[in-house]
Amino acid sequence: MARKGSPARLVIALSVAAVLAVFLLYTSVAGQSRASITPSKLVGRDGTVQLAGMVVGPVTGDARETPLRFGLKDIQGGDTTVVRVSYTGSLSDQFRAGRHIVLDGKLENGVFVGVKDSLITKCPSKYTIDPKTESR
Repeated sequence: MARKGSPARLVIALSVAAVLAVFLLYTSVAGQSRASITPSKLVGRDGTVQLAGMVVGPVTGDARETPLRFGLKDIQGGDTTVVRVSYTGSLSDQFRAGRHIVLDGKLENGVFVGVKDSLITKCPSKYTIDPKTESR
């Protein structure tokens, strides 16, 4: 003989499960996102931040045995602030002066010290509007 349960219990249990699922999804997605800041906005920031900018030379070191050292400035070029960066970790083959990068780290004694293996090189052509397609 089958036991009959209250439909209200089922509705409440499913509602609680749905709320928990939405909460877990939100915290996993929202917890991973962090807004990038530019070198001109870095001064006065405490803790770890995500810095986005354009690499300026000279680029010294190899990022494995000795820290890679380079400058980073705003991509738009409106501000002339250049932040000195020290980074150790993996590097993309595309990394060089003039490339746009994103890097996690924190400012220590006037030098932005990057978190190991957090440097991402962006391809500027993928993030700009092609004038030929814009007019269509």
